[in-house]
Amino acid sequence: MTVEPLLPQPATGPGGAVAPPYGTAPRDNAARRAELAAFLRSRRERITPEQVGLPRGARRRTPGLRREEVAHLGAVGVTWYTWLEQARDIHVSPQVLDAVARALLLDRAERSHLFALAGAVDPMPGRECTGVTRELWQLLHQLTPFPAVVQNSRFDILAYNRTYGRLLCDLDAVSEEDRNCMWLAFTHPVWRAGLGDLEATLRVMAAKFRASMAEHLAEPAWKALVARLMEASPEFREIWAQHEVLRPVSAVKVFRHPRVGPLQLTATSLWTGPNPGPKLLYYTPVDEMSRERLEQLAAEPAALAAV
Repeated sequence: MTVEPLLPQPATGPGGAVAPPYGTAPRDNAARRAELAAFLRSRRERITPEQVGLPRGARRRTPGLRREEVAHLGAVGVTWYTWLEQARDIHVSPQVLDAVARALLLDRAERSHLFALAGAVDPMPGRECTGVTRELWQLLHQLTPFPAVVQNSRFDILAYNRTYGRLLCDLDAVSEEDRNCMWLAFTHPVWRAGLGDLEATLRVMAAKFRASMAEHLAEPAWKALVARLMEASPEFREIWAQHEVLRPVSAVKVFRHPRVGPLQLTATSLWTGPNPGPKLLYYTPVDEMSRERLEQLAAEPAALAAV
């Protein structure tokens, strides 16, 4: 069943003139619709059919998903969604925006941006559309006792298994808005204490973040995170001013856990979609001692893991 949103008649002013919605001028509305259309196209084109369980087919020319595929996934009308990407002057209901956000696998910041551009109030502002499928959740937990996490190119932590949630701190106790590896590495004392070479790790993370941000310079969520880090961390301000860049590479990492002891782990990334989309990052032990300590960490009772 598809949802065809009702298109109410716009209010009219003197002489039958159409009154602009949301109390803004027509030119402002046109600019907002154009920005919304461009944003939707960019989100649609970054998603592969495989990410959402659709066959690719032999004749696909469109990068990412087709418009009709987004409409199908969101259970909205194809014509209506096409009009939305064409910046047509149509009313956008919060319910349909929610469906589109889920279909496009938007994260929290992207969802907020979508509703802001549409001039609508999000009925579920805390909703996180991470794009973590049930199959990916199952894979995360099957990897236990190896630590595994799904994160996007902004280092937001979208999902994680039991071992990763206990590797550097009690991640369950961290608020959702703070579950970002950059933020935790520069501001969370317990997380920082668990990093084997803190100074080198911070520099590498900041360099990778800057390299990824080159494709997202205008996006509010990226700018907001940088501004937040600049305000909170003198270390970040100093490193960020050096403009270092580095592409992701696999490497052996050392973690210092306060109860199970040091861990030597090899980090491996698996992209769940087109780079720079979300990725599955998992850690495998370098030696038998690290393997045993991972098993011990994964088996700890929740109460002990929170200490």
